[in-house]
Amino acid sequence: MFPFFYFDSVKLEATIEPQSNEPCSPFRALRAIDYTVIFARDMAAMRRFYEGVLVLPLLRELSPNWIEYGIGSNTLALARPSRTVADPPMPAGSASLQLAFKVSAAEVDQCADELVRQGVALLSPPTNQSFGHRTLFFRDPDGNLLEVFAEI
Repeated sequence: MFPFFYFDSVKLEATIEPQSNEPCSPFRALRAIDYTVIFARDMAAMRRFYEGVLVLPLLRELSPNWIEYGIGSNTLALARPSRTVADPPMPAGSASLQLAFKVSAAEVDQCADELVRQGVALLSPPTNQSFGHRTLFFRDPDGNLLEVFAEI
């Protein structure tokens, strides 16, 4: 069975009604990702990269172990793993996440040019994909996979 959608005429939001046999979950209230945390192995190198290469605006620095940047309405934080949990850092050579940053089609190429100018190796140059995106892939200093893309 498919879920039933309805639109609130005041808020113009789609709401999914659970079917009678589906359990109701408080997680149905999730609406957005507010912030993302990257657990940094090398905080100094990561900070230089996100501030100096990607030029993300610094929102606040709670400590040398927690730094927040603004991206649109979202927050991207760099943290040492022990800040919130006792997990060890990811081993070198393994990406722990992929982030995709959305821009216009022309800006994908401009970002690629700037990364090359800054000495960042491109994993994949700007490429038009069959699924309707123009993509560019590269890594941050900790080896996380980063993508700049545009819908085309």
